[in-house]
Parts: sequence; C-alpha cells; structure tokens
Amino acid sequence: MSQHELIHFEDMNPETVYPLGPKHVVADEVIAFASEYDPQPMHLDEEAGKASILGGLAASGWHSCAMLMRMMCDSYMLRAAAEGAPGLDYVKWIRPVLADDVLSGETRVVDRRVSKSRPGIGIVHLRHELRNQRGETVLVSENPVMLRLRMPQEG
Repeated sequence: MSQHELIHFEDMNPETVYPLGPKHVVADEVIAFASEYDPQPMHLDEEAGKASILGGLAASGWHSCAMLMRMMCDSYMLRAAAEGAPGLDYVKWIRPVLADDVLSGETRVVDRRVSKSRPGIGIVHLRHELRNQRGETVLVSENPVMLRLRMPQEG
C-alpha cells in the first residue's frame, strides 16, 4: 500500500500493529489541559502532585486519552477511511503519566467483521497500549472503529 493510499477495512487484519509516539509530555500542556477540563490540584501544580499518590505533576487520565488519540491520528487514523467509533469498550489508567514522561506504544487490531446493518462498513476492534520511557504500561484501551470497505461487494 502506498503512503498516500487510504487504509480501509480490508487492510486491518487481526494482529496488524501500528506504532504510536513518541510523545513528550510537557508540563505546560498538562496544566493547560487540566485548567480547561480537569482542574484537580495534582494536574495543576507540581507540589500538589508530589503530595498526592501520583508522585508529581500528573496528566489527567482524560489528557492521557487525548494524547493517545493524537498519536493514533499521527500513526494511522488520518490515513484511514474511518467513519468514527461507536464508543469505548474500556480505558484503564494503569500508572500516572507525569510531566516529562515520553509515551510510546502501539495499536493492535484484535478482530474485525463486516457490519450487518451498515452496507459498505466494517467494524474493527482495536487495542491500544501506551508505555512511558521506562517501559511501564500507563494506559490500555479498547474500542471498535468503523471503516469503509474498499470492495463492499466482497466484504
């Protein structure tokens, strides 16, 4: 597949892996996100973060999800014939994501099926895992995504 060709349902076979990151977690971004969306002290102030069980200025779990989404877009989603996602199966914040961490990981195709109710659409089940620079898993998430079929008649 050329770099400019869209990724369709047919291209996302089980065990297909897309690399994510690296993403440097910047303190100013942690504070800006928290100020707008999750203004808890451990997300706004280094000392409050150190005094918490998180151990430092920590990104909100929702910020971690937003960073994951950006890494997914940079890796493959902006090249995908995607039609959105019907939701998340789950997200788990395993360890705190701290300012100055460097996140990387992968998205893996778990399974897929052609939609019964939407002709020309396939449902691909994805599993995402992010790790910090020490190799520690910080976030795991799974969700279905809808992609157009390249050859709808062949499913």
